[in-house]
Amino acid sequence: MDRLLRRLAPAPDDDATALPLLISAVTGMGGIGKTALAVEAAHRARAKGWFPGGTLFVDLRGYDDNPVTADQAVLALLDALGVHGPDLPATAARQYDTYRKLLAERQDRTLLVLDNVSGPSQYLPLLPGTDHHRVLITSRDRPDALPVRVIDLEVLDPDESAALVTRALHEADERDDRPAREPDALRELTTLCGHLPLALQIAAAMLRRRRHRGIASLVAEIKKAGDPAAVLDNGTPGTDLYGRSLVLRPVLETSYRRLPPDQARLLRLLALAPGAETGTEAVAALADLDTEVTLSLLEDLAATHLVAPVPDSAGSASVLRWRLHDLVRVFGAGVVARDAGLREEGEAARERVLAFYYRWADAADDRLRWLPGMVEPERFADRGEALAWLDSERAGLVAAVSWGREERYAGTAVRLAECLGVYLDWRRYFDDLVTVMRAAQEAAHRARDRYNEAAAWNNLGNALQEAGRTEEAIDALTRARDQYQAAGDRHNEAAAWHNLGSALGKAGRAEEAIDALTRARDLFQAAGDRYNEAGAWNSLGNALQKAGRTEEAIDAHTRARDLHQAAGDRHGEARTWNNLGVALWEAGRVKEAIEAYGQALEVCREFEDWYGAGQALQNLALAHEYADRPADARTHWLQAADAFTRAGAPAEATKARTRATELNETDT
Repeated sequence: MDRLLRRLAPAPDDDATALPLLISAVTGMGGIGKTALAVEAAHRARAKGWFPGGTLFVDLRGYDDNPVTADQAVLALLDALGVHGPDLPATAARQYDTYRKLLAERQDRTLLVLDNVSGPSQYLPLLPGTDHHRVLITSRDRPDALPVRVIDLEVLDPDESAALVTRALHEADERDDRPAREPDALRELTTLCGHLPLALQIAAAMLRRRRHRGIASLVAEIKKAGDPAAVLDNGTPGTDLYGRSLVLRPVLETSYRRLPPDQARLLRLLALAPGAETGTEAVAALADLDTEVTLSLLEDLAATHLVAPVPDSAGSASVLRWRLHDLVRVFGAGVVARDAGLREEGEAARERVLAFYYRWADAADDRLRWLPGMVEPERFADRGEALAWLDSERAGLVAAVSWGREERYAGTAVRLAECLGVYLDWRRYFDDLVTVMRAAQEAAHRARDRYNEAAAWNNLGNALQEAGRTEEAIDALTRARDQYQAAGDRHNEAAAWHNLGSALGKAGRAEEAIDALTRARDLFQAAGDRYNEAGAWNSLGNALQKAGRTEEAIDAHTRARDLHQAAGDRHGEARTWNNLGVALWEAGRVKEAIEAYGQALEVCREFEDWYGAGQALQNLALAHEYADRPADARTHWLQAADAFTRAGAPAEATKARTRATELNETDT
C-alpha cells in the first residue's frame, strides 16, 4: 500500500524530472486483490488531499466474455464528468475530444482508475492528454505498451492468510473461536487455498455458512476432492464489495482461454511437471521445444501472472526456474485430464522430462563416482557442477521417481532412482533417499523386474541404515542378498553382503557383521574389484574394532587405505584415514592417530565433505582433551560444529557446540 501511495503522490510543480504522463499499474493473477488495493489507495490518496478533483473509476471487465470497450468506457467517464443526454457528442471521435478537453481544463487534480484491464486497446484511448492528472490501472497482464510504473502483487504470506480468514469470521460473529481452537487446520486451509485472497474469501464465506462445523471439515473435503476450486465453488456464490461473484474456477478459466495456443499448451504441460519449481531446460524437455523458444513463451506467461520466474542467485536466464501457483497447477492438470488427446500429449511430455532427468542425473552421478582413469562424464566438468545441478533439480528428481507407480514410466523411474543414491547420501537427505528407493523398489516389483528390484532393495537398505532405521535396513539388505544369490549375480551379492554387514554392525551384532563383511571382501577379491574390496576392508575394520579386535582392525584399515590410494580414490582414502585413526587411538598409538585424523581432515575439506570433516575435527578435539589442551580442544569442537552445520547434521553440530561451551566454562 505504501509503495502504491508513493507512486500516486503528486510531484512538486518544479520537478523537471517528472514523467509527461504518470501512469501506475497494479498487476497480478486473478483473485490476488488488485481492485481492493487500488480502491483503498484511491481513498487514502483523496484523504491526504492529493486529488481534490476526486476519482473517476471504470471497471472494464477485461476478462469477461464481453469486456467493456474504450468507446463504451468513455461514455461512462463523460457521464461522471457531467456530459450526458443532449450534451453528449454524436460520434466516438468527438466524445474522446470532449473527454480530453474537460480533463485538460480541470484544475483540480483527478485520479483515473481503470480497473480490470486486459489489453492496451481498452486503456490507451482513455488516457488524459495532460500530466496534471494521475492514472491507475489494474490488470492480470503487465501493460508494456507504455513506460508504466508497475507493482506486481504476490500471494499473502501464511500469517496474513490466517489473519484474513480469522478477520472475516470475526466480522460476522465475534464469538467465532474456530481459528483459535483449530490453528493447525486454519494453516492447512490457507495452504490449500494457495494463500490467494479470493480463495481465502470464498473459504471464509463457506465457514460462515457452516458455522456449526469445524475448519478441519472443510480441509478434509478439499483434500478428498483434490481440487480446491471444485469445493470452494460448490456452495452458493456470494459477492465481494464490488459486486463481483466470489467464484474461483471462472477466474482461472478466463485467464487460460485468453492465451494463444502455444502458451496455453506450455501452461498445461508445466502443470504436469514433477516439482513445484522447474528449470528452463526441463520445461523445454516437457514441451519438446528449443530452450530459447521455451524461455520466450515462459516470459510471455509470466507477463500474464500465470507463471512466476524464480531466478537463481546469479540471475542467469539459462538456469532460471519457473513456478505455477498451486491453484493454477491443479486447474491445468484438470484441463489435461478431461480431454483424451491432451492426456496423451501430457503423458508423452512426462516421458520426455523423465528421460531428461535420467540423462543428466546419470551424468552427474558418473561425475560423483569418477576416479582417475575413468571415461570423463558428459556436461559436468567437476563435482561442484554436478552437485549444483542436482541441488537445483532435487525436488523434481525426487518427485519424478514416484511416477514409477505408473507402468509407462516404471523402467526409467527405477534407473533414475539408482542415479540419485550417492548424491542424496552425500547431502544427507536421508528422508528423500528412503522415499526414492522405496518408490523404486515398489515400481520394480510391480514390473516383475527382479534385477532392478534387488538393486532397489539394496539401495533402500542403505537409505534406511543412514536414517537410523537399522532393523528395517537389515531386512531390506537380506532381501537384496537373497535375490542376487538367486540370480547368480556374485558381484552385486558382494555389495549386498557389504551393506548388510555394516547394518549388522550398527545393530551391535558384531560377529555376524564380521562374517558378512568377510564374505563381501572375498567376493570382491575373487572378482578383481579392488575399489570395492577397499570399502569392504574398511567396513570390516570397523566391525573388528567393535568386537575388541583392535590390531586386526588396524591391519584391515591399513589394507583399505593402501587399496584406495592405489585406485586414486581420494575420498575413500579420507574415510579410511579417519577410521584408522580411531583404531590407532584405541591401541594407544596417539601420535599416529592424530596424524591419521589430520590426513582425513585435509582430504574431506578438499572434497567439501563437511560431515567427514566434522568427524575428523571431533576426533582431534577428543585427542586435545586427552592431552589436557582445553583451548585447542574447544577450537576443534567449534570447527566441528561449523562443519556439521554445513553438512546438514544439526544434532551433531549441537553436541559439538555444547562440548565447546562446557570446556570454556571449565577453563574459566
